[in-house]
Amino acid sequence: MTDKKQFDFDEIYNGLEPTIGRIRFAPSGLGWRGADQSKPITLSVEDFRKFTWLRVARNFQLRIALKDGKIAKFDNFRREDFEELQRIIRQLYQMQLETKELSIKGWNWGRTEFNGDSLIFNVSNRQMFELPVTQAIGALKSGKNEVTVNFVDPGQPGDQTTTGMSNKDTDELVDITFYIPGTVVKSEADGNDAENSEDDEEELAADAAFYDTVKSKLELGQVTTEHIVQFQDVLCLTPRGRYNIDMFQDSLRLRGKTYDYKVQYSNIIKLFLLLKPDEVNVLFVIGLDPPLRQGQTKYPFLVFQFLRDEEIDAELNMDEETIQTKYEGKLSKTYAAPTYEVISTIFRVLTGRKVTVPGSYRSHHGALAMKCSMKANEGYLYPLEKCFLFIPKPPTFIPISDIGSVTFSRVGNSSVGNSKTFDIKFNMKTGNDFQFSSINREEYQRLDEYLKQKKIKTKSELNEGAQITYRELEDDEEDEDEQDEEDSRKRRRTEAANNVSDDEDEESPDEDFVAEQSDSDVAEEFDSNPESEGENGDED
Repeated sequence: MTDKKQFDFDEIYNGLEPTIGRIRFAPSGLGWRGADQSKPITLSVEDFRKFTWLRVARNFQLRIALKDGKIAKFDNFRREDFEELQRIIRQLYQMQLETKELSIKGWNWGRTEFNGDSLIFNVSNRQMFELPVTQAIGALKSGKNEVTVNFVDPGQPGDQTTTGMSNKDTDELVDITFYIPGTVVKSEADGNDAENSEDDEEELAADAAFYDTVKSKLELGQVTTEHIVQFQDVLCLTPRGRYNIDMFQDSLRLRGKTYDYKVQYSNIIKLFLLLKPDEVNVLFVIGLDPPLRQGQTKYPFLVFQFLRDEEIDAELNMDEETIQTKYEGKLSKTYAAPTYEVISTIFRVLTGRKVTVPGSYRSHHGALAMKCSMKANEGYLYPLEKCFLFIPKPPTFIPISDIGSVTFSRVGNSSVGNSKTFDIKFNMKTGNDFQFSSINREEYQRLDEYLKQKKIKTKSELNEGAQITYRELEDDEEDEDEQDEEDSRKRRRTEAANNVSDDEDEESPDEDFVAEQSDSDVAEEFDSNPESEGENGDED
């Protein structure tokens, strides 16, 4: 404290910021400045609505509710600061410092409510924890009566350039799942007064209402900056689905029927624009670090597909002055061009990343990639100038600088005879090998020349235990079936010829046999003379 009209407290954090600083109270308001001499934060006394004191992870927190609905939070006050802080607020602002008790029962069931930008979980009418929903990157309905809220991955907040701390110094909440059974009245879900909507008794699933509320909070987090452009109903191959892409100045938002994600441009590290071998579709690949999460599954690459002949008319939501000053004229106010060109251009400018396109490699049929399989997944392997890229699932990035050698298998005679395909294995310097199978044998020469051009060591081997795909097994079974059928036909023709010969022998008359005359056409078996039988028997 310096005088009666001005009070300071050191070692205070502003919200979730990792930088420690100093807070100063004055009759006109308060201000906070970090130790790194960053831009100070000031609040006017006219904006104050309520002061609250509560226990948090970093000692005690002074929470200030503002008249515009926002909440300012300052952490790391000591317990003995309460009385002094209470006196300062009463003296300078003529307001009371209220104390808020938290629930410490440790229960995992309770009730949720939304207060401004925060999600509050209450147990026995006491707050247990609070989550800043606007800082979440997505929400999804992960199961029946379940809603998962995803926050930043551990790699992002531990970035040295953004927070000043390494990954080992911080623990971050990645995601949290709520189980919400039952139903709620639609008026309650919309936040309307039940007395004014007595006729509206429609019920909604409680988890659906909660999910819609969280999504609306995510949208409010981006209201401060209007979107630059929107792309509707874009087909995504990995992860599978259709998404609306809303692009802002610093981030983009993916909105789908099940998943809703926010991606910072700083997390985009690679961009690829690739023509599929069918020459009808174009693939736009986005590399992410940290990867996108869907539950326990991580997606380091997003693969979007566009029709090559599809065009779009787009208008950017910014003025010409901003385009010329901030983006150096690299963007246009309006676009009327193929969709893949518009999207790749806007991504390149907003992210500051180079878009990688195919190089000089051409397959046997003139395509930019070769069709192959990675385990049970079929896709395309693109030999680019500095890497190999397999898409669409699972997207696999193989830098040429990390390849130790390449092994060709089944390029000659193998256990299954003369195969029409071969396998290739990338032996990486890091020890993680990648194997691709079912490559058309016609691609061998072109691929071998490409590897020699990149000065990559190659070798061929007759691998009797090489992996054989289901397609090849089916082809082999078909060949065996055809051979068996041909053998069966030969056997049937031989048997038929033998049967015809036997039938002719049976039907030919016996010259030594003379039929006895009889009144009946068929001689009775027991119509004979016993004496003659005896005589014949003696003769025999």
